[in-house]
Parts: sequence; structure tokens; C-alpha cells
Amino acid sequence: VQLQASGGGLVQAGGSLRLSCAASERTSGRFVMGWFRQAPGKEREFVAAITVSGGSSTRVANSVKGRFTVSRDYAKNTVYLQMNSLKPEDTAVYYCTAAANIIFSDYNQHTRYSYWGQGTLVTVSS
Repeated sequence: VQLQASGGGLVQAGGSLRLSCAASERTSGRFVMGWFRQAPGKEREFVAAITVSGGSSTRVANSVKGRFTVSRDYAKNTVYLQMNSLKPEDTAVYYCTAAANIIFSDYNQHTRYSYWGQGTLVTVSS
């Protein structure tokens, strides 16, 4: 599975961006796609995840809940991360990721994901 992410950029605080991630294929069973981010000098952090096939669960990190929304286009094997009310602390490289047959409680564990796309940089200026 190859993942192609897009949509990063520079935005002022309070602004919005939408990230997209297209998967080249889906695996059999439950296929989950998500987003992690990593700021300079910090560990990789879970942002959001959604079940693309084999379910409809979503999970969003508390740090972005109410501001970020994850959604999917099943036919296009694509997930989106709509980011609103962006803050400078949201500045990071955002990574698209995918996994097969992981359980909901593991959606926020980066070690459970097998497929990773290239990162896309999101910079929020104050």
C-alpha cells in the first residue's frame, strides 16, 4: 500500500487547512487510515484515524477535538483531515498512515501502523 499525502502549507493562526491522503489500495478486512504529526524535537503524536472499510469508527486526539475532523471517501481510498482554528502549536510534519485489522483501542498507537506516506508540513504562524 502506498500513501500519497497533500495539502500542507503555511496558514495564520485561526485559519484552516485540509490534508488529503490517497491509498493505492485497501487491504482485506478492516482497513484503517490516520494521521500522526511530529513537531521539531518532539515525539510523533496521534492526531486522528478512521476506518475506511470494515467499519466506520473514527478517533480524534483530545488535543485537536472540536477543531479537526477526519473523513473518508471510500470509492477513492482517500481520507481527509479538515483542520480548523489552527494554532501555532499545531505546526508539525503531518504523516498519513494506514493499517490492516487493528483494534479501535490501538488507533492511536503509531507502532500498529504498517504503511506510512511522506510527511506534509503544516506551519501555523502567530
